[in-house]
Amino acid sequence: MIDTPVALAFFGAAVLLALSPGPDNLFVLMQSATHGRRTGLLVTLGLCTGLLGHTAAVALGLAAVLAASPWAFWALKLLGAAYLLYLAWGAWWAPTGPIDTARVPALRPLAAYGRGIVMNLTNPKVALFFLAFLPQFADPARGPVGWQILQLGGLFMVATLLTFGSFAVFAGWIGGALRRSARAQRALNRAAAVVFAGLAARLAFATR
Repeated sequence: MIDTPVALAFFGAAVLLALSPGPDNLFVLMQSATHGRRTGLLVTLGLCTGLLGHTAAVALGLAAVLAASPWAFWALKLLGAAYLLYLAWGAWWAPTGPIDTARVPALRPLAAYGRGIVMNLTNPKVALFFLAFLPQFADPARGPVGWQILQLGGLFMVATLLTFGSFAVFAGWIGGALRRSARAQRALNRAAAVVFAGLAARLAFATR
């Protein structure tokens, strides 16, 4: 088991990391602003589910395989970049209109949740970060390292859920006001498209 001081130190570091500007929290902000608070919260849950996958990969040693394979890293990052470009295209051409006469149904919950999962799992930088970060707080003297890694990953997910959830609520409130104007909604959609395209470029040119 992880000692309480270690758990508190790790949780504090995880919150600070979640607060620092990055592709995941920016993704939550734009999804919340363009689709609403519920969508942002569902995307956050999806991102946390992706973190569960990365945690399991570190515990099982799969992340080390990704770190050692340039081809796997290249393929995964291009897949993620392509998905972000797909979202950018959809946001750019999304129809606009007042909320009470919107021509497009709200993003379905499963689709929003899936966006978070895909966004997180197709970013090899997250896997490599977990591979470098989580083991620093594990100690073989305290028991099986794999079990400690899983506990640390769980703490990281809680920190992410609380932090990104707050982002989603705030951005959803701001976006709700903007979406009452067709012109503001169009500008918001175009801004989201530019952000998604920028994240795609950032991921496509990422190096290990």
